[in-house]
Amino acid sequence: MSAQNNTRLGIGLMVATTFIFAVQDGISRYLAGEYSVLMVVMIRYWFFAAFVTAVASRKDGGIRAAARTEQPFLQIFRGLLLAAETCVMVYAFTLIGLVESHAIFTSYPLLIAALSGPILGEAVGWRRWTAIFIGFVGVLIILKPGLGVFAPAAVVPLASALMFALYGLLTRYAARKDTAETSFFWTGVSGAIVMTVVGVSQWEPMTAHDWFWMAALCVIGATAHYLLIKVYEVAEASAVQPFAYLQLVFVSFIGVFVFSETVALNVAIGAAVVVCAGLFTLWRERQSS
Repeated sequence: MSAQNNTRLGIGLMVATTFIFAVQDGISRYLAGEYSVLMVVMIRYWFFAAFVTAVASRKDGGIRAAARTEQPFLQIFRGLLLAAETCVMVYAFTLIGLVESHAIFTSYPLLIAALSGPILGEAVGWRRWTAIFIGFVGVLIILKPGLGVFAPAAVVPLASALMFALYGLLTRYAARKDTAETSFFWTGVSGAIVMTVVGVSQWEPMTAHDWFWMAALCVIGATAHYLLIKVYEVAEASAVQPFAYLQLVFVSFIGVFVFSETVALNVAIGAAVVVCAGLFTLWRERQSS
């Protein structure tokens, strides 16, 4: 089996990646509850920028080759969008917790499918539209609008999902002219610059104990991104992408056993509906590719 098509290895790496991302979110939830969200994300991006720069310097052509692009404004906007999405999602953790935030956030593949037509001109058939509709029914089950229990804060992770979907679509669009290495480099560097601009004024002293968790967050985040790169190097995206939903499972365990969150019945049912709809959408994408 070739290194470029080792599905079993790719699935194993994706499972490890989703677990590490779940741990990252758990640490982010803790730190954002103690310090400014902007400061926490800013420090994460400093390390992220250093990481992507180190990766770029080891490739053929070095940093200059990685930074070369015909669409700098698009690449900068992508970086700004992902940085903003990260802030919004971490803020959501502090508002409604890990479990409910991720249950809503899992709708982002459906948003990508819905927006791929108007933004990228891709064909979206009736089966995908049906899956998208069913997925949003799942989101409504989670949100429970109109029943007197709807929490406006639940809109925050939904906004994060929309932003991440747009980021994913713009990444596809950028790939028409730029390599993955170029997009990865611009994501880290432009995000670090904008987070420094908006976050440095939010700086506050951090205890030695929390600096340990901040360092762990940075290292874990870089490790997850590196593993994600390796996932797509060894296996096709369509084969491993369904396993990304395991992050919801891992996050739920962390939310319940570390932060004493509860999983409401409507959240569990709604999340299951969203995941099933998303898996069907991914299956249809694989069938049509």
